Amino acid sequence: MTVARQYVTQARRIVVKVGSSSLTTASGGLDADRVDALVDVLAKARSGGEKEIVLVSSGAIAAGLAPLGLRRRPTDLARQQAAASVGQGLLVARYTASFARYGVRVGQVLLTSDDTSRRAHYRNAYRTLDQLLAMGALPVVNENDTVATDEIRFGDNDRLAALVAHLVRADLLVLLSDVDGLYDGDPSKPGTTRIGEVHGPEDIAHVQIGSAGKAGVGTGGMVTKVEAARIAAAAGVPVVLTSASHAADALAGRDTGTYFHRTGRRSADRLLWLAHASTPQGHLVLDDGAVRAVVERHSSLLPAGIASVEGEFSAGDPVELRDTTGRAVARGLVNFDAKEIPQLLGRSTRELARELGPAYEREVVHRDDLVVLHP
Repeated sequence: MTVARQYVTQARRIVVKVGSSSLTTASGGLDADRVDALVDVLAKARSGGEKEIVLVSSGAIAAGLAPLGLRRRPTDLARQQAAASVGQGLLVARYTASFARYGVRVGQVLLTSDDTSRRAHYRNAYRTLDQLLAMGALPVVNENDTVATDEIRFGDNDRLAALVAHLVRADLLVLLSDVDGLYDGDPSKPGTTRIGEVHGPEDIAHVQIGSAGKAGVGTGGMVTKVEAARIAAAAGVPVVLTSASHAADALAGRDTGTYFHRTGRRSADRLLWLAHASTPQGHLVLDDGAVRAVVERHSSLLPAGIASVEGEFSAGDPVELRDTTGRAVARGLVNFDAKEIPQLLGRSTRELARELGPAYEREVVHRDDLVVLHP
């Protein structure tokens, strides 16, 4: 067993993500045997009480297709949400019944990526998941597809799984797919080789990564899985990418799939969500001085440094901060509505407080709600 795989066996808190194609039939509807097989592996992995598992499960939309008489995954948002509404209940009921065979209680947690980039929501999500684990339950996490908009096309929950691994301070992320790892070419063609370990992006810079899954019921593919692995590894969480059929081997530390080494340090910082999960509702163009203050000194954004504003947003929404060439340099949660900002441009907070009142003597984006995208 390699040192990397030995680390897998030592991981105490593990996030496991499974895709739609590993849980459902190609025509839609849950495959009870597949669900039970996965549950068997996860229940055994946590049976000694030394490991905690959070399951990020796709499959809600796919599970709702057959009951609603849909022959394939719909492309319009309203029918996707309807399928998710029906399928989510079926999915959790199936997990509840299957884990009950081992006396394991299941708790459903539906997350919206945008909400979780906000400070109070982030803390609440962490506390809920941490308490479920402390009480011996197994959280089953999914995006709240029935109310999500852009999030519903988020990438088959792969990125969500990476962010959940960061949120719960996991020791390991396991991404289960219908392919048994990352290959240096099309795995269906002879002569390609599985990549056993990835130490950094440079190791796979030459690899052509496919984007379509085989089963046709999910939205993800190898592109979203590699991106999720990159996000998790950069946040200090190692990743194993393999197929659902090899889940037991992966959790046992055997040589299966692809192991992504950590490339960054662990931090309990919700700003990872802001960088990777939020959808900007507009953008602010900064002058050169403000760009330097935000990017180099990690300062808050003040009205004096803003040259222009575009988009329609409300206080608390995520916005992009751009330099004068249009390049996005940061993202943050704005403290003013879009319609308020034009009167603030280029002015000091002291001047604004004298003219408009003390509520205007504050940052447009506070440094605690701001993440730099391009240092």
